[in-house]
Amino acid sequence: MSKGNSRENLVAKQGFFTGLHPGMSIAAKGMIAAFVIFTVMNVELAGGFYKSIRSWIENGLSFYYITLFSIGLFICFWLMFSRFGSIRLGDDDSRPEFSNFSWFAMLFSAGIGIGILFFGVAEPIFYFDNTEGWGYPNNPHADLRGHGDMDMQRAVDAMRVTFFHWGFHGWAFYVLVGLSLAYFGFRKKLPLTLRSALYPLIGERIYGPWGHAVDLLAVFGTVFGVATSLGLGVSQMAAGLNQLFGIDPGIGTKLVLIAVVSVIATASAVSGVGRGIRILSEWNIWLSVLLLGAFVVFGPFQWLMGFFVTTLGDYLWNFVPMGFWTATEGDEVAWQGGWTIFYWGWWMSWSPFVGVFIARISRGRTIREFMVGVMFVPTTIAFFWLCMFGGNAIWQEIHMGAGPGSVDGAGIIQTVRDWNLPSALYGTIDNLAATSWMGGANTISWLMSFLATFLLFSWFITSSDSGTLVITTMLSMGDENPPIKFRIIWGLGEGVVAGALLLAGGLGALQTASIAAAFPISFVLIAMIWGLLKSLHEDPSSTPIAKAQVAQEETNVVQDLRA
Repeated sequence: MSKGNSRENLVAKQGFFTGLHPGMSIAAKGMIAAFVIFTVMNVELAGGFYKSIRSWIENGLSFYYITLFSIGLFICFWLMFSRFGSIRLGDDDSRPEFSNFSWFAMLFSAGIGIGILFFGVAEPIFYFDNTEGWGYPNNPHADLRGHGDMDMQRAVDAMRVTFFHWGFHGWAFYVLVGLSLAYFGFRKKLPLTLRSALYPLIGERIYGPWGHAVDLLAVFGTVFGVATSLGLGVSQMAAGLNQLFGIDPGIGTKLVLIAVVSVIATASAVSGVGRGIRILSEWNIWLSVLLLGAFVVFGPFQWLMGFFVTTLGDYLWNFVPMGFWTATEGDEVAWQGGWTIFYWGWWMSWSPFVGVFIARISRGRTIREFMVGVMFVPTTIAFFWLCMFGGNAIWQEIHMGAGPGSVDGAGIIQTVRDWNLPSALYGTIDNLAATSWMGGANTISWLMSFLATFLLFSWFITSSDSGTLVITTMLSMGDENPPIKFRIIWGLGEGVVAGALLLAGGLGALQTASIAAAFPISFVLIAMIWGLLKSLHEDPSSTPIAKAQVAQEETNVVQDLRA
């Protein structure tokens, strides 16, 4: 294996681009500028173009995505229990850089922290609803079981589908990408970028056009993934500020929020993984525990615990057959394309970003430790979180007023039907406070809403600073501590992109483009997995030493000593 000498020849030694690959840096900026300008100049045309590509993928390639994710999940479990599990991601004597708590906190922050806060209420409620208001079933998995009424059976089905979209299948690609990068970066001493995983397949050509193209694709997915999520996510933060302080949730407030998040996230990225990103991630975990605890304590505790055990068992029993289910009927095809295939595309488009980051924080761990930690810890936390948030909302709909979806009921279903997803969380908090055993509904509601809004803010910061570090790492050909000035440029640049698209109304279009970009990324991921498996089979550390050989070697040692 190359020891990285080619990287030194490609990184600028002087001038403005010192520490970065000049050609890739210019190409990345030009590519992003071109997409932003094309989208802003004619949002309707760009949106229609991106949507047509995404629709073709979702409706025509469902079988491909479903097969790919099922195979990826199988490879993860196989690697976990294979003879390769004892191989370290680094030298044989290397040990983890971060404690388990810090590691888990950063894994959760980069992977799904903000997503489950945004969708924790809205998604389970959507699947619980049965009105088919979007032209297709809200939950075909429930309908196929004959669970059409909004009762406990459909509630369990709703959580099972939610777990499915946020569970093992999606994390499988984060695991495989992160493992590939950590293995080649720390054990084989190649650059910490996507191109390195292709070394077993194309050798030194990873330092040429093919390698540049792979890393640029990852930069594209990271920039627009973070920018569009930031731009769309400030709508929920603005809704929270309106709930708390009566601040107008309009475009001005959203732009200010983007600016503040970008500045703080850039400062965090400048301070590095060991300081800003780690500290923010740890604080996010503690604050999240506080908010989650409020949902557990103030909610129907006994019902929620039973609901979690039931829904988790239902998911574990069904996640394999669900992973292979391919819709054939027109309305079911539309639902699967709009939800499951959308999610699979979203997981793939984010996998380069998340993979690079979790590789960066996993040096020194064994493959088995990495696989178990990344696959099971964040998913278990996510399952409990989703069940407590979604479960409270479902309980409110079943038990408040005249029943689920009624005019005088909990109101959460109607909020989701109106696609006012940012307000679903705050509506659930209001109902939770109103039914709390402690009294003081207004105070409890305000405090919980404030904590939820602050967490939205801080989770976005950790996603943005992680994205900035990943982008500059790839453009610096794998430098784990890329030049500070470029962390500043790219950190603020993500905010500029998000703000420009928000002003032009093009965030939705670029989000669609990011999902469409998952299709070419999928071929890169296949090549990465192939390269990883090929290299693992050739790794001498994975080959057990025969007893006869050990005995012979020991005999030689004894004979040498006697001599």
